[in-house]
Amino acid sequence: MLDIKLIRENPEIVKQAIKNRNMNLEIKSLLDLDRQWREKNAQVEVLKQQRNQASDEMAVLVKQKQDISDKRSALKDLSQKIKDNDDEVGSIRSKIDEILLTIPNIPNESVPIGKDASANLQVSAWGTPKTEFDFKIKDHIELSESLDIIDFARATKITGSNFVLYKGLGAYLERALINFMLGLHTKKHGFLEIAPPFVVNRASMTGTGQLPKLEEDMYRANEDDLFLIPTAEVPVTNIHRNEILDSKKLPIYYTAYTPCFRREAGSYGKDTRGLLRVHQFDKVELVKFVQPETSYAELESLLKNAEAVLQELELPYRVIALSTGDISFAAAKCYDIEVWAPGVKNWLEVSSCSNFEDFQARRANIRYKDALTNKVSHVHTLNGSGIALARTVIAIMENYQQADGSIAIPKALQPYMDGLEFIRPRQ
Repeated sequence: MLDIKLIRENPEIVKQAIKNRNMNLEIKSLLDLDRQWREKNAQVEVLKQQRNQASDEMAVLVKQKQDISDKRSALKDLSQKIKDNDDEVGSIRSKIDEILLTIPNIPNESVPIGKDASANLQVSAWGTPKTEFDFKIKDHIELSESLDIIDFARATKITGSNFVLYKGLGAYLERALINFMLGLHTKKHGFLEIAPPFVVNRASMTGTGQLPKLEEDMYRANEDDLFLIPTAEVPVTNIHRNEILDSKKLPIYYTAYTPCFRREAGSYGKDTRGLLRVHQFDKVELVKFVQPETSYAELESLLKNAEAVLQELELPYRVIALSTGDISFAAAKCYDIEVWAPGVKNWLEVSSCSNFEDFQARRANIRYKDALTNKVSHVHTLNGSGIALARTVIAIMENYQQADGSIAIPKALQPYMDGLEFIRPRQ
């Protein structure tokens, strides 16, 4: 959520940011409501001063044993007028907050300006994408079937399309990846492991910015008004909702494994084969709470933490800086990491690393107190996929496939799979 004061004092900056995001939003009604709210607030303050003065005058008259019936009646009328005005102020404030929830974050000045993903910029790359093999390669769907490690048909029977049933060494590979990534981030990168709930309430989803904008993409338990989490970012960021943190304890780094649930409304028919776009997938998430002056250095560090996973797995990847037209609603700046998958002949996004500045912290009311000045300010929050598994599994299967139809296990994963070196067809 943007600070209403920022919008009031810099309306052209906000309008330009909305335009750069290729969104059609107007803020005139918000500014009109803000003006009404401030005017009505000022009127209420005058009335309250009049009430206080009238109360003081009544106290004097009581001491003088004079008749105060007229004064008491006038004071009662004044109190009712204050209540009516307070109710109106509250109503206007609610409308302001409702509109504020629909206004996106202002992209950082370093974000490329463009209407969509075509304006994204590649900022770095690692490894050499394999485009030639000395045998006819398979994609991950063919490998899944020949090795009997993923059963898409039975997953569809159990639940529906775009769900996954891992089996045997496929399930083992998934579990090994989760343990490997959690170990890397906790032991080498200094993150504290969290095991959060997989369902959250509406306040949590609103705090991180999924609601109200993305509600149609979420799985919801209607009776309880709870949501299956689209990412661990939601429960982990909300750990500190409505809290004031001690600046001495910042930065705070958390990592968590969770399944992620996304309806992906409007995406049907787009890259839906196999593991490319599924409604439930596993992910290890990285979340940071930091002081504002350090947040962009922390973003670069977060990116390196996510990249380290792919480097350990020896998978070629590239880093993309998202443009204003492609960046998420809540982010001020975002990098995507895309891994190369030779079977589907495409770069696949496996991580997004974002700095939200104080946008989420304002929505979730997460603040910190400076140990030296005692000033209370909003923290900056960041999060990144560290990393998402479905497409990472695609990349491992397709990059590590062998001429005999087996899949070599990346060396970094072998200790997590009891030293297993290859996934071969079951005998």
